[in-house]
Amino acid sequence: MTTEAKVPDDTFHVFDTTLRDGAQREGINLTVADKLTIARHLDDFGVGFIEGGWPGANPRDTEFFARARQEIEFRHAKLVAFGATRRAGGKAAEDPQVQALLDSGAPVITLVAKSHDRHVELALRTTLDENLEMVRDTVAHLREQGRRVFVDCEHFFDGYRANAEYAKSVVRAAHEAGADVVILCDTNGGMLPAQVQAVVSTVIADTGARIGIHAQDDTGCAVANTLAAVDAGATHVQCTANGYGERVGNSNLFPVVAALELKYGRTVLPEGALAEMTRISHAIAEVVNLTPSTHQPYVGVSAFAHKAGLHASAIKVDPDLYQHIDPERVGNTMRMLVSDMAGRASIELKGKELGIDLGGDRALVGRVVERVKERELKGYTYEAADASFELLLRAEIEGRPRRYFRVESWRAIVEDRPDGTHANEATVKLWAKGERIVATAEGNGPVNALDRALRVGLERIYPQLAKLELIDYKVRILEGRTGTESTTRVLITTGDGSGDWATVGVAENVIAASWQALEDAYTYGLLRAGVEPTD
Repeated sequence: MTTEAKVPDDTFHVFDTTLRDGAQREGINLTVADKLTIARHLDDFGVGFIEGGWPGANPRDTEFFARARQEIEFRHAKLVAFGATRRAGGKAAEDPQVQALLDSGAPVITLVAKSHDRHVELALRTTLDENLEMVRDTVAHLREQGRRVFVDCEHFFDGYRANAEYAKSVVRAAHEAGADVVILCDTNGGMLPAQVQAVVSTVIADTGARIGIHAQDDTGCAVANTLAAVDAGATHVQCTANGYGERVGNSNLFPVVAALELKYGRTVLPEGALAEMTRISHAIAEVVNLTPSTHQPYVGVSAFAHKAGLHASAIKVDPDLYQHIDPERVGNTMRMLVSDMAGRASIELKGKELGIDLGGDRALVGRVVERVKERELKGYTYEAADASFELLLRAEIEGRPRRYFRVESWRAIVEDRPDGTHANEATVKLWAKGERIVATAEGNGPVNALDRALRVGLERIYPQLAKLELIDYKVRILEGRTGTESTTRVLITTGDGSGDWATVGVAENVIAASWQALEDAYTYGLLRAGVEPTD
């Protein structure tokens, strides 16, 4: 007996507007290639509709629709073109902007319409009756051309406060002209969940229209407002990936979809797609060139990270005691953070996460706990440096630090030249496999020079190091002293092409702290490559 896979139907819409509204975020500037890549990710995720932009308003969006038709075979989503109702005093059939929407080839068109009486009179500079006719005429014309039409009622909630009857009349005009869904937009983002729920309930009852919700996040309530609208009967939610959008952003696609699937029990994605959510979130963040938010619900790397010892003790018994869902359901993982707040359970669980069975050795675990607390008091942080923690843990297990090389000395020189340029040179003296090595290298800074010198010295003996690459370098001045006398903490992220790891160093000298982190990075890279230690 086979069971047919669950798939979403047309009774509920997940509508993504990352490529239009999300692109209005400060710092985001998408090329056509970027938009095509994001559209593919969103289609893979299984959203029902992808709003691609405003064809005819700018060459980039016009090109996007032309290329999307040719280059993307959408498996789940329908492409949506966005535009405005016809101009006042004209006819939709003769309006070039309306024609550009049709020329885009998009099967679905979203029209933005004014629903706030003051905006009609001051921004459109027309009458309230003419605005209603603009909505009716444009929707009807697009429907006659075989397009499915959604209508965004801009500033709806503010307009409802000012003139509820007129705001509802715009909804009726769109609905009666053939719009499939009328979306109530909290354009200024000032609403709260109870207010949204009350208004949506009333509008559905008074107009008979199918209602959607578009919420901005200016009060920090966009996701809550979206779900409140669903509670009130809305069956169409507009969101953006990672909450991107103008000002502080839009309703975040990922927590909305996760809530609908996991909390409401509503099928809104193809079967299995929810487990791709974390990957999709991070992939889109890479395309827009913004660091993924570590504390984003469901998909952030800290979403299921546990630091307090009390939590770890409970999680050791049952992970559900401190997690509202199994992180694997959204493609994420549980992480244990090792810090001065760690207890025995934190260390045991972290060891298990790293593939090290501590075997219930209470004495060993106790030593590791004390070692971590002692080191963190000096400024080390292991919650952000798993590789350094693993080396510490293995040193306690094996009774000595894991060594592939022994450092005799190192130095870094920065030369200020008369022409205003600087030269950075480093020399390292070390022992590896019984051989004394002296290596010198130049770099674009003293730390880079040390990194190169260490690589020059060791690559002949350990060719595995050729794959290593320094990916990220962070410096923090720790509290307790001031200025140049302060203790410095350095975090280095290193990769080998198949993964990356973080190491930490602490010293009063930034170069010395960097050297510690570099030593750990190379040592862990050799451990990861399966090289046996020589010392």
